Amino acid sequence: MDTNEEIGLTQMRKSVENLGSSTDGYGEQTLMRFLIARSMDPQKAAKMFSQWQKWRAEMVPIGYISDSEVADELEAKKIYLQGLSKNGHPVMIVKVNKHFSSKDQVQFKKFVVHLLDKTIASAFRGREIGNEKLIGILDLQNITYSNVDARGLITGFQFLQIRIVRSEEEREEFIREVGEDVLPEEYGGRAKIVLLQDVAVNY
Repeated sequence: MDTNEEIGLTQMRKSVENLGSSTDGYGEQTLMRFLIARSMDPQKAAKMFSQWQKWRAEMVPIGYISDSEVADELEAKKIYLQGLSKNGHPVMIVKVNKHFSSKDQVQFKKFVVHLLDKTIASAFRGREIGNEKLIGILDLQNITYSNVDARGLITGFQFLQIRIVRSEEEREEFIREVGEDVLPEEYGGRAKIVLLQDVAVNY
């Protein structure tokens, strides 16, 4: 970490305290995400961090969203969690043909938080490091017009870096990157596919 980053973090911590909040329990990597997102401006980063803490406290008051809070979304059996890729990133699969626009948008938003939290938690090695990444595979086979959910797509694409596998060469590279041991057989790997709700994690 360079001197400018250290100064930025110190100023951000002070600004967070001035806003009546605290950075206790959050490491430098986590705080750096907010600084980077706000072009290294400590005041703007502190405001964003405080707003995120408030949102998180309202959306996830007990620290995680239980399966029972998102039961309707889990019932569709559209999300699978496969373990870690060769680079140590959790591998999540979304079978889009099992997704339909939710009538309960609050539950859908909670479901997105639930699946991201659970996916990231599945890669923890005892603590949050602040720069967690995941691999999300969107299986578009057999989708129909009824599977296309504009709100869901907007929510999803806001945080995903998209890469489309279109050729055999790209498929082989994809298998090498993710790893045959975690990639299900139907995508060229050797693993069995595992439902999100069948994976136990420690939050």
